[in-house]
Amino acid sequence: MSGTEFRFFLSCDINLPVTFRIERLEGNLLPTKSPNSEIDAPTEERRAELYVECALYIDGTPFGLPTRTRLESTGPPYCWNDLITLSTKYRDLTVHSQLAITVWDVSCGKDEGLIGGATILLFNSKMQLKTGRQKLRLWPGKEADGSFPTTTPGKVPQHERGELERLEKLVNKYERGQIQPVDWLDRLTFKAMDRIKDCESLKNGGSHVYVVVDFSSFEHQVVFQESGANFLLPSPITSTNEIVNVWDPEVGKINPSEHKQLKLARSLARGIIDRDLKPSSNERKSIQRILKYPPTRTLSGDERQLLWKFRFSLMSEKRALTKFLRCVEWSDVQEAKQALELMGRWEMIDVCDALELLSPVFESEEVRAYAVSVLERADDEELQCYLLQLVQALRFERSDKSRLSHFLVQHALRNSEFASFLRWYVAVELYDPTYAKRFYSTYEILEENMMKQLAGSANGGEDGFKLWQSLVRQTELTAQLCSIMRDVRNVRGNTQKKIEKLRQLLSGLLSELTYFEEPIRSPLAPNVLITGIVPSESSIFKSALHPLRLTFRTANGGSCKIIFKKGDDLRQDQLVVQMVSLMDRLLKLENLDLQLTPYNVLATGQDEGMMEFIPSRSLAQILSEHRSIISYLQKFHPDEHGPFGITATCLETFIKSCAGYSVITYILGIGDRHLDNLLLRDDGRLFHVDFGFILGRDPKPFPPPMKLCKEMVEAMGGAESQYYTRFKSYCCEAYNILRKSSNLILNLFHLMAGSNIPDIASDPEKGILKLQEKFRLDLDDEACIHFFQDLINESVSALFPQMVETIHRWAQYWR
Repeated sequence: MSGTEFRFFLSCDINLPVTFRIERLEGNLLPTKSPNSEIDAPTEERRAELYVECALYIDGTPFGLPTRTRLESTGPPYCWNDLITLSTKYRDLTVHSQLAITVWDVSCGKDEGLIGGATILLFNSKMQLKTGRQKLRLWPGKEADGSFPTTTPGKVPQHERGELERLEKLVNKYERGQIQPVDWLDRLTFKAMDRIKDCESLKNGGSHVYVVVDFSSFEHQVVFQESGANFLLPSPITSTNEIVNVWDPEVGKINPSEHKQLKLARSLARGIIDRDLKPSSNERKSIQRILKYPPTRTLSGDERQLLWKFRFSLMSEKRALTKFLRCVEWSDVQEAKQALELMGRWEMIDVCDALELLSPVFESEEVRAYAVSVLERADDEELQCYLLQLVQALRFERSDKSRLSHFLVQHALRNSEFASFLRWYVAVELYDPTYAKRFYSTYEILEENMMKQLAGSANGGEDGFKLWQSLVRQTELTAQLCSIMRDVRNVRGNTQKKIEKLRQLLSGLLSELTYFEEPIRSPLAPNVLITGIVPSESSIFKSALHPLRLTFRTANGGSCKIIFKKGDDLRQDQLVVQMVSLMDRLLKLENLDLQLTPYNVLATGQDEGMMEFIPSRSLAQILSEHRSIISYLQKFHPDEHGPFGITATCLETFIKSCAGYSVITYILGIGDRHLDNLLLRDDGRLFHVDFGFILGRDPKPFPPPMKLCKEMVEAMGGAESQYYTRFKSYCCEAYNILRKSSNLILNLFHLMAGSNIPDIASDPEKGILKLQEKFRLDLDDEACIHFFQDLINESVSALFPQMVETIHRWAQYWR
């Protein structure tokens, strides 16, 4: 939604009862006496028993019967937290509807004691329904007055409002989601507000009593409109030049004449005529242009009509099916029926296009089932590349037990590696309250079918049972690792003391982790069986979260190293590394191996996960110790006759990996690149880690289009060398190869639109459009070569990032 849009509901359209919650009483009640006590007798303090009476007034007249809360006698603070539902509906309200709230005390004997009352208008001066928490000041000793205008307004008068009222107004906005939450800053702010409240209370002597009411909130603002009216009340005429907001209730509605013309043009009676229609030369060009549109582009009315008109002649063009299905009016039963018949006879589409049909754009169960039937033709390796997105696509299904969920489960029964990742991807989504039921249903189907199918299979039921138990033990292992991290973090002292504590725990209390009773499938690589942790080779990284670096024994006598993190959301890193792996596969299919390092990453929870440990060193560390990248590589691959004193193979590996990651980080908009998250392996392969900012987000000012630092160019012999020219050639070749698969990459990101990954969830539509821009689909291959070479030159000549690198190194030094 753009900043200029105002989305709203009309009050006359809301057929729901008026609902609000009476929360609590704030302020100190004056001590009261028993009514039977003598005037000269000592005061008998008693505990008040309070209830709140709520009455609705419309245009100054009572409307319906008053409603009461329960009695509250627990003493200050008095908290009811009662939900009040009136018989009146929002559509019946007028602009001068008021809620009269009176607080009574029944502890006074026969006569009820009146504490005070307050009245609040349900619509504000902009004719918008009031929502969220409202704090009303009670008029002591007065019953709430429902006449208009009222004599007991709950709103604090303008001249008496201070800092506290301003802050409470901001808190109300915060609770309604109109102010972006920032956890650490919010905690500090609320502490400061508590101090201000205490000061204000002392200043006023606690003389005022308030009742807190929480009104129901809606997805959008509710604007008042009378039932049956097609206009809002006219604004008062003023002599000033103020801009007046006018809401048109017909915005977004269908134009009846245009709709009639469209229905006639698409009439099914024309089917016999349309069957033999062939597009003209110009129409064919228009159709080909439409078919080249990215999946994110919305078709115009004329384009939809053109595809529908020539639907029969397009059936042999497999690329046209997804575009055709986008132009179908699915609310028209007969049109939808014909579209599904044509879909069954259409040329079989590619897997890439099937992924588009699983996006939230397509709601038809038959269309989504067709997409799954296409996926069934894909091999195991390809399906595993898309598994993360296929699990996310379950959000867009119409039922918990969909064709897609059954397909994923059935495939998992045939492939243990697929089963392990499917179980983890589904388990992590159980933390999402909106879709927890759906993912839990898939988890149950997986468990039930795996146990039944494997236990009943003729060739090894016990092995099948062990497989599921091994997958379950992966979760138990991660829970134990979380427990270890808590214990280690509580150790005071430097990193070395924490490492000693880690090894002590593994050798003592948690010694069962050093030798498992049964081998467990590694969560990162399920085909590898791990048998225990090696305490002496396990350590802790020096950082704020103290990640564990653990060495596991494997069943074949080898070892594997992983990093386990707690307190960091790895789902975004998991997505980026999956994309690196996919792009590596796409490049290799075109016989271009750019020596990438798509290490394994697995999120095992909302704030925990593990990743493969790759022996390497950061460029910051290399440059501080060896002055240059070439000096470092000479240590491992010396060659007197080779370029710059290293082997030609090593230099070629370095150049290729630099090219690969330069292109990928540009396309994915990877931000916050500095010399500490650029790593170099001994064989010359460079790779990136830590993907906290993607799709164009970057905490640094003026980031270059791609991260290509001066030291990397110097390692290639400078900007005039033949090796730098070869680097640019690899970049352009890789960019054009990946552009051919732009639809696949865009479809995969579109399926992630409903996920909780921070940089996507904040604005999915904007993020996907940014990604689409990076492919420059408006240019041909030759123009793209010139475009990308200009990007490289621009990045190399960007001097400002070098200043930021220095500042970052200072920050790392003092950490």
